[in-house]
Amino acid sequence: MISIPVHTLNDGTRFPAIGLGTWPMSDAEAEGAVAEGLRLGYRLVDTATNYRNEVGVGLGVARSGVPREEIVVTTKLPGRHHGYEETLASFEESRARLGLDYVDLYLIHWPLPRVGKYVDSWRAMIKLREEGPVRSIGVSNFTPEHIERLEKETGILPSVNQIELHPHFPQDELRAFHTAKGILTESWSPLGRGSGLLDDPIVVSTAEAHGVTPGQVVLRWHTQLGAVPIPKSSDPGRQRANLDVFGFELSPADMHAIADRAHERMGGDPDVHEEF
Repeated sequence: MISIPVHTLNDGTRFPAIGLGTWPMSDAEAEGAVAEGLRLGYRLVDTATNYRNEVGVGLGVARSGVPREEIVVTTKLPGRHHGYEETLASFEESRARLGLDYVDLYLIHWPLPRVGKYVDSWRAMIKLREEGPVRSIGVSNFTPEHIERLEKETGILPSVNQIELHPHFPQDELRAFHTAKGILTESWSPLGRGSGLLDDPIVVSTAEAHGVTPGQVVLRWHTQLGAVPIPKSSDPGRQRANLDVFGFELSPADMHAIADRAHERMGGDPDVHEEF
């Protein structure tokens, strides 16, 4: 089994340096992928209410045979449930679908600034962390402006901001902001899904030089930035390859060359994107 390094979050909890994404798996696919991934050595699993596979993720955790306390399970609050009481109720629905006594990391999926309720949701999440059913709280797709508002109005910073991050969209300024605030960067779509990133000649030649796959090069790029990638895969061979990125190191020249591309966002703009 592959051993995974860990980060320490700003609330003192430990967080694996790579995880398993589950979007857009069905419940059945998620159950099998999570169970197998945990047996291979993954200890971080990512889902969301809007992925509609929390039941499968929870069953996979139970089926894996891995002690619950070794696993970090993340889920996310959907936009339709923003608001204080709505967040508390939504969390209980997620916890029931997962079949877990507690959730390790709970994130606000998108800020939805036009709706304007993300601070109310954040206050509810602070309550959940204080009372114990959530171990750590964070956000997803938040900008510095959104995070600074949380800090100003509640005094509590997120432990994690999960953002679109890959070599075609390296988010230098946002990552620097996270570092200054002690927030861990987590990367969704770390392999640049649909972007042709894995066929990039620089990535391919770097992989050949290190005797690894293009996917392993890109995931290693993330981990050397200090970001936590969460690649999705239900194939055991690919799961193992994605996990096995700690036995080689990219040079500073490699790191620069891989990310020296036109910056292209594939997902939504957090200032205007709405996902309910």
